Parts: sequence; C-alpha cells; structure tokens
Amino acid sequence: MPKKKYIVDLTDSERTELEQLTKKGKIAAYKMNHARILLLADVNQQEGGWTDSKISEALNVAQATIERVRQRFVESGIESSLTRKKQEHRRAKIIDGEKEAYLIAIACSETPTGRAKWTLQMLADKMV
Repeated sequence: MPKKKYIVDLTDSERTELEQLTKKGKIAAYKMNHARILLLADVNQQEGGWTDSKISEALNVAQATIERVRQRFVESGIESSLTRKKQEHRRAKIIDGEKEAYLIAIACSETPTGRAKWTLQMLADKMV
C-alpha cells in the first residue's frame, strides 16, 4: 500500500477542540463528519491513524471525502478542513425579479387562441 501523501498530525489543543466539537449536539453533519475523520486519521493516537478504508466503513463516508479532508487539513489548517469551500464561479442571473414576475404573469395568463398551454418558445417570444 502506498504511503499517504497527507498525514494528519494533530496537536493536543487541536485534538481537544475536535473532541469538544464532536460532543456538541448542534453542529452541521458534514462538520461533525470532518471532525471525526480528523480524529480517526490522527497519527498521534496510541494505535496510530486509521486507514481511509477503515474510516470510510466506520463513518459511512466516501474515501474521496476522507482524502479531501486530510489534504485541506495539511495544506490550510483545522478551520479550513471543517468548513465547506465557497463556490467561486456562480453563474450570473439571466433575469432579475421584475422580469421573473412578468414571466410568471404571462405563464399564468390566458393562453393564445388555438393553444392548450404555453410553450417555452411562445413565452420567450412574448417576453421580447
């Protein structure tokens, strides 16, 4: 088995912080899982860190998640590994609220004569 690239080596204060976090009842499930992953992967335990496959079975999470949490801990620290990454590339909205309201008003209005319901093309033509 190849040696792990990202080794989780928790300090005593980090371990204490993670243990307290897992004992709290009101935190997000992903944050709880990430804290548990780090605790189980820590090489400073008496028996050493668990393998990714063993952690995956115990916590019912994908191995890719475990690898990602390990990597973020080693590269960016404990806070980064416990929080989700912000989405960088959000698509700009095509229409604003006013245009959306107009579209809904059209879609809820009477259909053109000879038609049972609005088609997307008819709505697009009416919007322009």
